[in-house]
Amino acid sequence: MSRLPIHRPARLMWRTIALTAVVIAIACAPALAQKKNAKPAASPYQSAVDAAYAKFKDLKEGKNADYIPALAEVDPNIYGIALVTVDGKVYTAGDLTSEVSIQSISKVFTMALVMEEQSPKAIEDNMGVDATGQVFNSINAVEQYKGAEMNAMVNPGAITSTSMVSGSSRDEIWNKILGYYSDFAGRPLAVNQPVFKSEAETNQRNLAISMLMYAYGHIKSEPLRACDIYTEQCAVNVNAKDLAMMAATLANGGKNPVTGKQCMKTANVPKVLAVMATAGLYDDSGKWLFMTGLPGKSGVGGGVIAVSPGKFGIAVISPPLDAAGNSVKAQKTIAEISNALGANPYASKPAAKATAAKKKK
Repeated sequence: MSRLPIHRPARLMWRTIALTAVVIAIACAPALAQKKNAKPAASPYQSAVDAAYAKFKDLKEGKNADYIPALAEVDPNIYGIALVTVDGKVYTAGDLTSEVSIQSISKVFTMALVMEEQSPKAIEDNMGVDATGQVFNSINAVEQYKGAEMNAMVNPGAITSTSMVSGSSRDEIWNKILGYYSDFAGRPLAVNQPVFKSEAETNQRNLAISMLMYAYGHIKSEPLRACDIYTEQCAVNVNAKDLAMMAATLANGGKNPVTGKQCMKTANVPKVLAVMATAGLYDDSGKWLFMTGLPGKSGVGGGVIAVSPGKFGIAVISPPLDAAGNSVKAQKTIAEISNALGANPYASKPAAKATAAKKKK
C-alpha cells in the first residue's frame, strides 16, 4: 500500500487558494474595468464654465462696434470662455483660437505699467481715479475739470497713461508696452495691423483729446505720439485664454500663475483693481459691480475680463455689444459663472460657529 507524500495537503491548500483568487478576480473584473474607465469628477470651475456656455451660446443680442470700420467686419459668432485659477489651472469652453483686438482692456495694463515705473500716486495725481460719469471719449469731461478728475479707464486718462511710459523713442516705449502685455498673457502678443490702420484713420476725436490733455499739462510732451501709441496698443490681438491669463495674473497678486513671472508688485494690484471696479465697464460700471462684485474691464473688440482676487481670472470674447459698448454675452456669461462659484467678494458667509449654533436650535 503506497503512502501519499507528506507535502500533498499543503499543495491542495495552495491550489484551493489560487482557484479562489481566480474566481474573485473574474467576479471583480467588470467593476474594476468600470472604475478604470470612469471619468474623474468634473471640477466645479469646469462645470460652471460649461453650464454658462450652454446657456448663452445661442444668444443673439447686440451688434459689433462699427465706429471703427474693421471691428464691424469681425465674426459676430465668436464665443470663447476661459478661466484661469491662481494655481495655474485652465478651464475653457467654446472658441479659444479666434483673436480679437484688445481695445480698452489694454488701459488696465498700461496703467499698471505706469504704477510700476513711478507709483500709484502718479496716476492719482496726474489724471485721477474717479469715474467721470460721462462717456469714455467725452471732451466735456476734460473741459469740466481741465483734464483732472479723469481716470485711466476713459480715453483722456488712458492716453495720458500711455504718455507717462518711459522711453527715449517711440519704438522703445512701444516695445516696453507690448512686452508687458505679453508677460501678463504668458506668450508673445502681436498687433492686428488692419485694425490699427482702421483706428488710426478714424481717431480724430482721440487726437483732439490728447491735445486738450497736453494743453492742460497732463501730457507733458508729444501728445500726438502718445495718441498713436495708444491707438496701436488697442489693436493688440488676444484670444480668450490670453485675456483670462492676464486677469489671473492680477488675481494672483501680479504673478503669472502659469509662467511664474512676477509682472507687477503685489502692493500695486489693489490700486489697479479699484479703478477697474469703479470705471471698467464704461457707463455701466455700477451695474456691472452690482451684478458681479468683480473688478472688470471691457473692450469694444468684444472681450471682457474679470478678477476674483486670490481665486481666478476669467475672460469671455463675443463681439456683439450693448448700447454702453460692452459685450452682451460676455457680461451674462461672467455673471453666471461668478454666481455659480460664489466669487462675489461682497457676499459674506455666516461664521461656522454661528451656523452650528443655529442648527442645534
